[in-house]
Amino acid sequence: MTEKQSAQVKAASDWIQAHREDMLALWERLVRTESGNMDKAGCDAMASLMEAELAGMGVETRRVAMPEKGDLLHGLWGASNPGKPVLLCGHMDTVFPPGTGTPFSIRDGTVRGPGALDMKAGLVIALYTIRALQSAGYDQRPIRVVFPGDEENGHRNSTAAEEIRRACRGCAAALNFETGYLSDGLVVGRKGSCRFSLEVTGVAAHSGNAPERGRSAILEMAHKVIALQALNDLEHGTSLNAGVIRGGTAVNSVPDYCRVDVDVRYTRESRLRELLDRAREIADTVFVEGCTTRLCLSSTSAVMEDTGAVMALFRHIQRTAREIGYGEVTPIKVGGWSDASIIAGEGVPVVCGLGAKGEHNHTPEEYALADSLFSRTELAAASILCLEKDLV
Repeated sequence: MTEKQSAQVKAASDWIQAHREDMLALWERLVRTESGNMDKAGCDAMASLMEAELAGMGVETRRVAMPEKGDLLHGLWGASNPGKPVLLCGHMDTVFPPGTGTPFSIRDGTVRGPGALDMKAGLVIALYTIRALQSAGYDQRPIRVVFPGDEENGHRNSTAAEEIRRACRGCAAALNFETGYLSDGLVVGRKGSCRFSLEVTGVAAHSGNAPERGRSAILEMAHKVIALQALNDLEHGTSLNAGVIRGGTAVNSVPDYCRVDVDVRYTRESRLRELLDRAREIADTVFVEGCTTRLCLSSTSAVMEDTGAVMALFRHIQRTAREIGYGEVTPIKVGGWSDASIIAGEGVPVVCGLGAKGEHNHTPEEYALADSLFSRTELAAASILCLEKDLV
């Protein structure tokens, strides 16, 4: 850390500590603005609140309307700064429908409320990271922000994923302020997810009068489910679950239809391709003569791989954490998906899980540690202040 960077880091830290009450007040406002993923009006109210906050900081904003889900916000500060941009990312929706979850509260150093941890705290950190950079006179890189309003369903009913990809273009690095872990692990890898279904068509018949005429779709599917489950490769982080199965009409009828819905999690794109090739072979294999099978791929969410560039960004944040007295952070890989997976897929180095620390996401017991709101903001600001070279 250079002398100038050291002075800027101290200035940013001092500013953050002087505005702790303001940060807590904004956190409460965000939590009390309920924004369940299915509640477009609530998500749009969150977008309006965040848009006003960004504009009040001198950040240029652009709002992208989404017909079915919450709107998305783009932001840009320091457009004339010379370096490649740094992208700050966080989602504005939660899993909680309106009126659910405990009200916002702070007690014994913990904060509770619907989405307080996942991820209203992360939004506060992102905003105040920019404010801290402004207070320190930062002039090295443009800062971009992208805040989607529908992350919790994987952007399946919007164009938010493409907007995030657009925000990534030309960026040197990205920080995603998803839930922080109590262990101070920072996320450098997230599994991708893929869903597909198999549909088997057989021949119906009366199971008492003419069973020989029937071709059981359920029996065919039973063979296929066993073969599919054998594709699990937990050693290499690939898991497959045949989670929902439907078929048949009556207990005395040979079933002529059966469907199974399958969820796949994976750590490498190459392993997903291999698994899908084998799943297609299973679909094409006939176990019960007269049955036919169709494989339908419904959705795929990108994997966040721990590439060399991702690890270089992590090591930079790790060094910064040591130098500013934050403490030790460690790299971790997790199963859950986030927008960091989209960013990583664009080749931009990204570290995720930089939000406030806590646990029990997506449950009424969800909580965050209040003090981590401030320490994580200091870490994010210092990491940007000290980012001297591009990582890709």
